[in-house]
Amino acid sequence: MQTQTGDALIERIRTHPAHDKIMGEAANDLLSELYAGYPVENLARLLHSGEEVVVGVASWLLSELAELAAPMMAELPALLSSPVRNTRYSAITVALENADERHGPVIAQVLNLCLDPDSAIRYKMLEFLTDASLEQLEAGRSCLPPGQVKELVEWLILQDGEEPDLAGIVIRLEAGDPVTRLFAAAAAASLSGEEDTDLLEHAAMVEEEAIRSFAQERLERLREGDQR
Repeated sequence: MQTQTGDALIERIRTHPAHDKIMGEAANDLLSELYAGYPVENLARLLHSGEEVVVGVASWLLSELAELAAPMMAELPALLSSPVRNTRYSAITVALENADERHGPVIAQVLNLCLDPDSAIRYKMLEFLTDASLEQLEAGRSCLPPGQVKELVEWLILQDGEEPDLAGIVIRLEAGDPVTRLFAAAAAASLSGEEDTDLLEHAAMVEEEAIRSFAQERLERLREGDQR
């Protein structure tokens, strides 16, 4: 752990928010320091800098650290509510990697991003809904207020049972509103395998680009796995 080096990199990022090359090089070097043991808690100096670009870099660093970002979970509510798309995007990754049953309010905040109008965030939410554990979904559900998102989370949880609603998934993909289609696509991805891609193929025909591209990517993954 090279504290001096890490501190210098943080200062470099903090004082050069408008210089893309310096920021990029320093961020990559700082990521290496963090992997080598530089305390992740020091990223608070970037997260609280007041500069949206700097906060975005810190959010990206956390998203690259997987479970090493766990000590910074208290920072997620602010990141998830950021007006900057990339910051919200990275924060979703951090939540997926680190949130557990203790973080119900944070997971609920993530789940509400299904209502985000930004297509990139909606794509990221498809990843979250598909890859989140049942425990994460249940923790988030318990902290959601009554409404569409809570009802859809409850429906998605039920698809993990012995008798998923396959026909209902197709109906929701074809005739649901945008948020409902998002959950249906996540269910389709969760239930699809190398030998049964029918649900994902339905999702790949949805008009909404975020859902269509997500489904196509998952289909490609399954086909690549089938070739190995």
